[in-house]
Amino acid sequence: MKARGGKSIYGASVGILMLDARFPRIIGDMGNALTWDFPVHYKVVRSASPDLVVRKGAAGTLGLFIDAAHELVRDGVDGITTNCGFLALFQEELRAALPVPVATSSLMQVQMVNRILPHGKRAGILTVSSTSLTPAHLAAAEVPLDTPIGSTEGLREFTRVLLDNELELDVALARQDNIDAALALQKAHPDLGAIVLECTNMIPYAADIRAATGLPTYSIFSFIRWFQSGLQPRSFL
Repeated sequence: MKARGGKSIYGASVGILMLDARFPRIIGDMGNALTWDFPVHYKVVRSASPDLVVRKGAAGTLGLFIDAAHELVRDGVDGITTNCGFLALFQEELRAALPVPVATSSLMQVQMVNRILPHGKRAGILTVSSTSLTPAHLAAAEVPLDTPIGSTEGLREFTRVLLDNELELDVALARQDNIDAALALQKAHPDLGAIVLECTNMIPYAADIRAATGLPTYSIFSFIRWFQSGLQPRSFL
C-alpha cells in the first residue's frame, strides 16, 4: 500500500467560509464543529460581519470570500460551503473561481424540495431577515420568486442577537422565535408542504419546527450532509 500526498490537511472534505462574528454558536449551529458527524475545516472571512453580509448585501466582500475559499482548497478541502444563506449571491462567482464544488446556501434546496412534495404543495423559506432577503438572493439560488417567506425578524431574541452580533443568546427565546415564525408562515400559506431554513444558525431548532408544524424541515445541515456524502462517499466494501 502506498499513500499519496499533495494536501496540507486530510480527512476534512468540506471547507466552511465563516462570517466574522462573536455571537454564541451552540451545538447544532453550523459554526460549532461538534454539530458535524464528519470533520470540517473552517476559515473566517475577516470583516465580513453578519450586519454587512445580511443587511448590506455583502457589499465589497466577494474578493475576500474568493481568497478565503482558495486558502481552504490549498489546505486540502474537496468542496466549499458558507455559514450564511445570504451568500447565495456569490454562488456563481465562487463556482467560476474555484476548482471544487460549491454549495453556498441552504436556499439551493428549495427547488429540490418542491420536486418531492405532493402536487399542490410547495416549500417555504424561514429566514433571519425577510426585509434583507431580496429577489436577487432567490434568483441566485434558483428559488421561485413567489416562494412563501417567513422570518424571525422583529421577534424577541434570535434575529437581534445574530445580526447585532451580541455576546449572549437566550436559547429558549430563540427556539420560541423560530417556532412562532414557522407557525405564522404555515398559517399564512395553507399550501405549505415543507420548510427550508435559510439561516445556518436555525439548525438547532429544526426538530422543534418539525414537531410544531408537522412539516418536513430542511436546513444547511441536511444540505451539507448530502454534499459531503458525494465528496467522500461511504465505502461498503
